[in-house]
Amino acid sequence: MAKIKMPKGNPSLDMTPMVDLAFLLVTFFMLTASSRVSEPVVVDTPSSISDKLLPENVMLISIDEKGRAFYNINNSDVRQQTLEKMGEQYKINFTDKEKKRFAGMTSFGVPIAQLKEYINMDDPHRMLVKSAGIPHDSLHNELGDWIQFGRVEAAKQAKVQKEKAESLGREFKYEPLRFAIKADSKTNYIAVKDIITVFTDKDIYRFNLITDLEQGEVKK
Repeated sequence: MAKIKMPKGNPSLDMTPMVDLAFLLVTFFMLTASSRVSEPVVVDTPSSISDKLLPENVMLISIDEKGRAFYNINNSDVRQQTLEKMGEQYKINFTDKEKKRFAGMTSFGVPIAQLKEYINMDDPHRMLVKSAGIPHDSLHNELGDWIQFGRVEAAKQAKVQKEKAESLGREFKYEPLRFAIKADSKTNYIAVKDIITVFTDKDIYRFNLITDLEQGEVKK
């Protein structure tokens, strides 16, 4: 008896859904990604065996090998509010555009009188600026004002977030603002001591010192 031959068919796979998904993912990452802003100073930190991680809610004072001080606070809303307070303190009117640009920047190390011009530069030109550092001597302590205003505005924002969460019936997880010093391994100790003095003058006695892990893996 002859065998019945079953018809052979070529299997097909519709790739349209997979292609659509790939394009959706690419579009999502393009819309949500943010460009990395260059740091105005490179600080080669000393090594240690500490493996503690730096918290997200932090105010960072960087000190380069020449002892110049740079300021950064990583919350963009607090950065903008701090700039407004500094403008009021030093009688400088920052536009809404300048406030928004400043909120998206990283650390900076120029006196307040030069900050408007610095903000309005594009990123490549900022990298060419020879920053003088933020003044922090006893007669002209701008850094102390940046630290104090940043501290106050961070506390204000935490209070607003707490009230908003409570009004929505949600749990509020508060991460207090931490303070950190990132000094170059070649920085004179006196320059670091001066920054510590600025902190203690503002009644800030707990802060992190950022180092590199000795095994080569960077830890903060």
